[in-house]
Amino acid sequence: MTEAAIEKENKQIARQYKELLRISYQTLTDDDKKLIRKAFDTAVDAHKDQRRKSGEAYIFHPISVAKIVASEIGLDATSIAAALLHDVVEDTTYTLDNLRDEFGDTVARIVDGLTKISNLRKDKDVSLQAENFRKMLLTLNDDVRVIIIKIADRLHNMQTMDAMRPDKQIKIASETLYIYAPLAHRIGLYNIKTELEDLGLKYTEPETYTEILTKIRESKEDQDAYIKEFSKVITDSLDKEDLDYSIKGRPKSIYSINRKIKAQNISFDEIYDKFAIRIIYRSEPSQEKFLAWKIYSIVTDHFRPNPTRLRDWISSPKSTGYEALHITVMGPKGRWVEVQIRSERMNEIAEKGYAAHYKYKQGDDNKEERGFEEWVTRLQEALESPEINAVDFVEQFKLNLYSKEIFVFTPQGDLKSLPKGSTPLDFAFSIHTEIGIHTRGARVNNKLVPLSHELKSGDQVEIITSENAKPNINWLDYANTARARAKIKSSLKDEKKEIAEEGKAVLARKLKAQKIQFNEKSINELVVFFNLKTSLDLFYRVGIGKIDNQMLKEFASSRSNSLVSYFKSKMKRSPVSVDLNKEEITAKYDQLVFGKEEEKLEYKLSNCCNPIPGDTVFGFISVNDGIKVHKKDCPNALQLQSNYAYRIIQAKWIDSSQQDFKAVIKLQGIDNLGLVSEITKEISSNLHVNMKNLNFDSSDGVFSGRITLVVKNNNILNTIIQRLKKINGIDKVSRE
Repeated sequence: MTEAAIEKENKQIARQYKELLRISYQTLTDDDKKLIRKAFDTAVDAHKDQRRKSGEAYIFHPISVAKIVASEIGLDATSIAAALLHDVVEDTTYTLDNLRDEFGDTVARIVDGLTKISNLRKDKDVSLQAENFRKMLLTLNDDVRVIIIKIADRLHNMQTMDAMRPDKQIKIASETLYIYAPLAHRIGLYNIKTELEDLGLKYTEPETYTEILTKIRESKEDQDAYIKEFSKVITDSLDKEDLDYSIKGRPKSIYSINRKIKAQNISFDEIYDKFAIRIIYRSEPSQEKFLAWKIYSIVTDHFRPNPTRLRDWISSPKSTGYEALHITVMGPKGRWVEVQIRSERMNEIAEKGYAAHYKYKQGDDNKEERGFEEWVTRLQEALESPEINAVDFVEQFKLNLYSKEIFVFTPQGDLKSLPKGSTPLDFAFSIHTEIGIHTRGARVNNKLVPLSHELKSGDQVEIITSENAKPNINWLDYANTARARAKIKSSLKDEKKEIAEEGKAVLARKLKAQKIQFNEKSINELVVFFNLKTSLDLFYRVGIGKIDNQMLKEFASSRSNSLVSYFKSKMKRSPVSVDLNKEEITAKYDQLVFGKEEEKLEYKLSNCCNPIPGDTVFGFISVNDGIKVHKKDCPNALQLQSNYAYRIIQAKWIDSSQQDFKAVIKLQGIDNLGLVSEITKEISSNLHVNMKNLNFDSSDGVFSGRITLVVKNNNILNTIIQRLKKINGIDKVSRE
């Protein structure tokens, strides 16, 4: 780089630093500024020789992450310093001890948490991304700021991903949609969640993203005019009440519009609520609730509300701490409009999430803070279950991330928050594991209900327990929360182990009766004989009586005949070679090739999305079924590309039809029952030729027909003609 370019870059770095201090959400003291300055100087020095893929100095990345942390999320000086230093230990010669000496324990702990997340454990059996994600959540125990800075880091990476390879972009975008966007949602960072989702869509479905973005831009003028018209109607009434407020229109995110288009199978123009109107008012804390309902009353004086769409999150805030009043009203021109009513404090909590809770902390009785801490505690419990593998864990965790909430009461009148779709079992396990495990039944609003009963907001739930009750396998069909499912699985596993222990003793006795020694060799032979995977499977099946005396006798006799069976297996004939014509005739116009080398490999088309030639697809190397081919927009694609990136293989359709040509065959003969069936069977099953068209006509016992075929060459066509002539009743076969 020239001196002038270096000079220009240094000025830009200095400018970014000043902006970082200026945009901080928290008020920074002199000590805060000193801490940030020291972190900034350390990061500049540590990254001085590094550049990003786009060519710019690496230091711009930590500065950008720190800016997101400072303004969009609104964390404190400690977090800003940690964000500036987040890559220092991983990428440079600085050590954790250097940081601890310079910046103290808190900053060092946060940076250590962020470094741990980046250092993947190379384990072939476990999805690296899922294991990584689990590790990331474990750091919540140390400091929740680790996760929040990681989300900011991911946001900046998503904003600057253009210079990356397409396969890398898809992997990172899938992981973002699969893990980071739900996590941002759960922590209450709604703005960041929306941006992560939109950027995720930009890279996973670029055409869809561009199409919706263009349509939103085209309709912006119309939307602005509509918001103006809507606001004008209620402004006079709000002004009469001397309210200090502002009205803003907020377009729905591209991602949520796309989700709606897919879920409801409608077009962009058919979505009625493409935007929401937000009324933000200034208020003393004691007046907040009163004013929210006052504004609600004014809005509904002018516009008719949809009674089924009222959401009161002021009386019962979401567990993320979100508070607001949402109503859907019939606006001008007969359009439904969502109106969100929030005080300035509620708005900041909605936008800044966790950080805004500090600013508005009111003594110890802080609902939001407690709610968040409860969530972290529940999470820790789920994480500490050693049996659950990483991918299952991510799946379970996801269940509870995006879930809408319901609020139910205990018999004592305490309020409990549960995900929508929860059952009495979920409720029982949310109170205490012991209550869950010993659940015998449940009463909802004083009536006995089955354990599969879906709870609704406002229900009062009482759990009936019994010492003798214990989970059975059906409970997994009734439990929806990650906590309940994990505890049920763990309990069932323990029970299985007990049965297996009994089965082991039974098996030892039964083998002795058959004069077979109970040792590792015989156990391995039994596992193979019964097509099982582990000795535990074997003992368990003996324990429940699935493997009985008769089956063990068969095993004993097969053992004594093992020499005979050895020779039999050797003498088995090799499979008959396939019809050579099958290689020549292709029924498909397109072939799939895999990887950069465009190799032709064995594959199966997956049932979940049924790809057809021409679809954008990718290959997934499964454990038992070889390569499974999925569409890019398959419901399972995000999970596979995020959790199993190392098992994804590029795939594309190539044209293999250059030599195919159409040929028309004419047939004549004596009509008889089943003749058409015989002709089509001969063509399709024996020769695997592609039939394009069939036309048969019968008159007075004589039939004539035309068949259009797609074949590779003349030889094949002649073979078909010769075979068709041999069918009883056919007199003449010729090419048109």
